[in-house]
Order: sequence, then C-alpha cells, then structure tokens
Amino acid sequence: MSKNYVQIDPKDNIIVAITPLEKGTVTTIQGVDIILKENIKQKHKFALNDFAVGDAIFMYGVLIGKATKPIQAGCAITVDNVKHASAEFQDSKEKFTWSAPDVSKFEGRTFNGYHRKDGKVGTGNYWLVIPLTFCENRNVDVLEGALSEKLGYETKKDFAVDTDALIKQYKAGASKDTILNTPIITTKEEMTKNRTFPNVDGIKFLKHDGGCGGIRQDSETLCKLLAGYISNPNVAGATIFSLGCQNAQIEMLQNALDAINPDLDKPVHYLEQQRSESERQLIEEAVKHTFLGLIEANKITRQPAPLNKLVLGLECGGSDGFSGISANPALGYASDLLVALGGSPVLSEFPELNGVEQDIINRCETRKDSKKFYDLMRAYSSAAVAVGSGFENNPSPGNIKDGLITDAMKSAGAAKKGGTSPVTQVLDYTEQVTKPGLNLLCTPGNDVESTTGLVGSGCNVVVFTTGLGTPTGNPIAPVLKMSSNTHLYERMNDIIDINAGTVISGEDTIESMGEKILDHIIKVASGEVASKAVLHGNNDFIPWKRGVSL
Repeated sequence: MSKNYVQIDPKDNIIVAITPLEKGTVTTIQGVDIILKENIKQKHKFALNDFAVGDAIFMYGVLIGKATKPIQAGCAITVDNVKHASAEFQDSKEKFTWSAPDVSKFEGRTFNGYHRKDGKVGTGNYWLVIPLTFCENRNVDVLEGALSEKLGYETKKDFAVDTDALIKQYKAGASKDTILNTPIITTKEEMTKNRTFPNVDGIKFLKHDGGCGGIRQDSETLCKLLAGYISNPNVAGATIFSLGCQNAQIEMLQNALDAINPDLDKPVHYLEQQRSESERQLIEEAVKHTFLGLIEANKITRQPAPLNKLVLGLECGGSDGFSGISANPALGYASDLLVALGGSPVLSEFPELNGVEQDIINRCETRKDSKKFYDLMRAYSSAAVAVGSGFENNPSPGNIKDGLITDAMKSAGAAKKGGTSPVTQVLDYTEQVTKPGLNLLCTPGNDVESTTGLVGSGCNVVVFTTGLGTPTGNPIAPVLKMSSNTHLYERMNDIIDINAGTVISGEDTIESMGEKILDHIIKVASGEVASKAVLHGNNDFIPWKRGVSL
C-alpha cells in the first residue's frame, strides 16, 4: 500500500489519501484520471465522481453516508458535505461460506499458561480483591496498602525507602559511617524481582461506583460481571468485601458464579463489614485469608497449552483514518488464524457495527444467533434514540479530525477486526464465551467499558488497535496496543506494543502483519514479553450501567 491514495473496495466512490495530496494532483482510479480540486489531508477522503444532494456514498463496499451538498469529483469529503447513513438490515440471512487461512506456520505451537481445573488456561495468575458496593472501596484501599508493596507488587512509587534498615542499624549500635553506607533505596524493578510469591502475577483491586443506589438490574449485571472476572482463567481466587445492606448481596454474586460454573474450584473468601466486630478485625481477617490464598496460588506454574485455549478480545479506540486499512484488518487476519486453530476471538462494541449488520447476520452459523444479534442491535439503537442520541453521534472529535466523519465509516473499519470467519455465538453483556470460533459480545463503544466487558466474558488476552494512541489496560488480562500508523508507534512507543503502520508503507501485507500479531500474542500469553499496559500498571475497570439511577 505504498501509493499516495487507495480505493479500498471496487464499490467505493470515495478515495483515501495515504499521504497529504495537493490541489491539482492527478489521480488515476480504475483507469480514470481525476484532478484534485482542493488539498486533501492525510487519512481523509476525496470524491471519485460528482455527487448530488442525497447521493449515497460508499466506503469498504458499504453505505457510509449521503451527500448534503453537491460535491465535485476531486473534492474533499467532510462533515460539511456528508451526513451519516447506513444500510438497512433484515432478520434473515444468506448462505455463507468461508475459506480458512493457511495455519501451517502455527500448527503444533503452544503457549505456556496457567491451567485451571475447569479446563481453561490463563495467560496470567492473579488474585482479586473486590468490593460488592462502593461503600467498601476504602477497605479495598487499606488492603492494597497492606499487601501490594510489601509483597513486591505494583506500586505507584518509582522507588521505595527502607527506613527499617536504618532503625535496625541504630538499635544494633552502628556507627555514623555504617548508617551512611547502608543501602535503603529499592527500585520498582527490584521490588518486582523480590516478590514473595513469584508465580502470582499480582493482586488486583477492582474498585467501582456500583452495587447500590441504582436499579436492581444494575446490581445483578455487576455481580455477573464480577463473577466473570473470578471465573476468568487468569484468576486464581478472590477476596470479597460486602457492607451488608447493599443491593449487590453476597448471595447474588454466588448465584452468578453458580450460573457460570457450579463446580468452580477456586478459593473465594467473603467478608461482611456489618457482621464484623470492628473494621480492624475485618481488615485483619481479609489480610490473613488473602495471604493464605496467595500461598495456594503460588503453587501453580506455567505449563504448555494449545493455542485453542486463547480467548482473544478484539478492541479498538482512538481510531484514525488508517485504522480500518492497516491495524483492524491485520487483527482480523490474526482472528481468522486463531479461529482456524480452534481458538475464540471476541468482537464487541455494537455501536461500531452500525452499517455492517447484514454482513454479520449472514455470517451467523445459527438462526438463533442471527436473530439475537438483530434484536440486540435494534434494542441498543432504540435505547440511544430514546435518550436523545443515536449511533450517528458515536464518532469522537478525534475520530472526525483524523478522517472518520460518520459512524458507518468508523464502524465499517472497526468491524474489520472480526476478520471473515463465521460467527459461532452471539453474547449479551456478561454472558460467557463457551464456543470456539468468532464470538460477538454486546458492549458499548467506550474503550474501557468494552475492554472490561470482554475480559468479564472470558478473554484471557486483548489486542487493542489505535490510530491516535491510548494507555488503556485491564487489571487481569494483558492488553496489547497496536498502532495503525508508524508515526504514532514512534511517538508513543512507551505505550504501543505493535506497529501495523508497516502495512501502510508497504513493508507488510495484511496477512504477514496478522501472522506477526499472533506471534506476539503467543509470547505475551506465555509470559515471555509483558504488554506495555501491564508494565505501566494500567488497570482500567469500568462496569457498564445499562439502567437509570434511582
């Protein structure tokens, strides 16, 4: 893709500028010369032919908008002359066939993961501390202060000062010179190396603002999400704080856990503050039981696992005009590779499937799932309209500035993350991945809410494409950030793991980049390479509230 402009699909009547194009430049598309009538910014689009008001505009082979003003061939496509429009879709599907990619390079490959008794395999080994209501967030903070740094886990400090070493020297009668020569600074890296429990990757504290005050359905959904986190193969066990009077009762969480797996064999310790003798007694019990849980979790070590144990979250955020050309389709190819190997990629963000619904419906393997997707999309769209918004308001200012001017344009590019394989299962929010193959999960387009939902439904690793850059991570699943362009990768290399900008420059094809992505996923899943989000401690966790607040 080393040309200065590209027509993505033969049906497209707008063209993408790969580099900035000056007024007067002659472009040739399908044998026709077009002279640009104005400057075209990089990642933005220009008209392939003349448009009258109301004419349909196509990109990625689908309807993405309609002209609001007359547009001449060679003129820029902007928010001033185009409005959002998307294709209608029906609750009926056409026959779908799929040609799986060649996976010979990956056959027999394994990753080193943590095997759980239910047959799932984790890419990490974490202990969770969870409040059932926001009232318990303070106690969660106290537990974090008591455990994290002392056990060699995440700290917000760049270094620790060991004053205890000086106290010991003083009590032993050490001289002034001995005290001055006593090392007392420990770096963050040294603290990590000296973990008390080397086989436990961390203790994660899932604070939130829910569990009470909203409608009962909010608390039920929260408990289902938290149950999904406890059940996730990246988790060894959990400590649960309950106040006692909140909507999200202990029994509600236990019922949610039973619904996922009635035979779940993980230690989960519950503490209820309104039944405790005192706050001190509550914290003491929490610390001791968590410590005992960590002892057991530390007995688990990484062992080889087949690649079909990977449940891959497909996410995007801070998208730009190249996201749907490089990063997303490359991730889609990696998704197809994983499907062919028996794994389970998961595509979320339903507002960003607007305009490609019929393609998704056609790809569903069963009538039940195609209808479920149809119903979820209709209900979600209606809910957005009911509060005075709509999918057409989805593109952010950053998206628009970088060339994604309608939701359908953004969605058609975002959907490329799901590759081309059949859809084996459609899930509503908090429902669990139980089938291999491409799964669809209903979540918002909001980056963190969506990523939180993906992991809550069972993803043990996430790849997150971005064109503008984002630090987003997750408490228990590694989130690999992939840039759509090389400029971003070089500028924000501290938070970006993979560069798909080589597809734009022509150094990689979609296929070769997809293979590189899967290679990198395997290394991260094995603990050989840490994602940048893990290294920076980006523990983003936002449950999705679907109801009003009472």
